[in-house]
Amino acid sequence: MNHNIYLYILVMAGVTYLIRMLPLVLMKKEITNPFFLSFLYYVPYACLAAMTFPAILYSTSSVLSAAAGMAAALFMAYKEKSLVTVAVCACGAVFAAERMMAWMM
Repeated sequence: MNHNIYLYILVMAGVTYLIRMLPLVLMKKEITNPFFLSFLYYVPYACLAAMTFPAILYSTSSVLSAAAGMAAALFMAYKEKSLVTVAVCACGAVFAAERMMAWMM
């Protein structure tokens, strides 16, 4: 089965290259459609959120403590605090929620 690994890597590299190369080759003009530009602007944020959100909920021993950390992070981000402040507050909220749940049981 190890002899096929090189074929798998080659196919994966080809597909990845095609996905990145085709828009550059096929799109000759600058994109001016406001709807399409808006869509392309938000794609990276949507992909990041789709990949990050499940990891947030299952990164701690309890979904409740993860939700507390996420709520704290969202609140601090809404208040436009720095990334370090958001991360520290989220970690503190998870720690406090874990300690409270351990104390209650």
